[in-house]
Amino acid sequence: MCDAKIPVVAAVISRDDLYLVARRPDHKRHGGLWEFPGGKLTPDESKDEGIRRELTEELSLDVVSVEETLFSTYDEGTPFIIDFVKVAVQGIPELSEHLEMGWFGLDALALLPLAPADALFVEHAVSVRDEGGQLGC
Repeated sequence: MCDAKIPVVAAVISRDDLYLVARRPDHKRHGGLWEFPGGKLTPDESKDEGIRRELTEELSLDVVSVEETLFSTYDEGTPFIIDFVKVAVQGIPELSEHLEMGWFGLDALALLPLAPADALFVEHAVSVRDEGGQLGC
């Protein structure tokens, strides 16, 4: 049971080639670092249900669609496996947990102090872009 992985979802929300990220509260793991919003799934929750719950709780956003998983990685030193999932939302994000939020292009994201798994996702996204591909459909 020690090797049990805990699923985490991170919402990749974009508009006009900008991505929504938020800065973690100082008192939490990776405090002060930027992340794609999301969180741990409860044992009986699907990715779809979890991302809807997390985005409502954290940013007061309504989820229009939960699409494909773009990237998955383990959060080193933890039991967490994080799925970065393309999500379409409606509404204006309102902070309830994070210190601040912003919309950033991939190059600006690469310069932000990101949580480690989020930095891996951004490296992946930049690599896909630089190879002429598209992140998701």
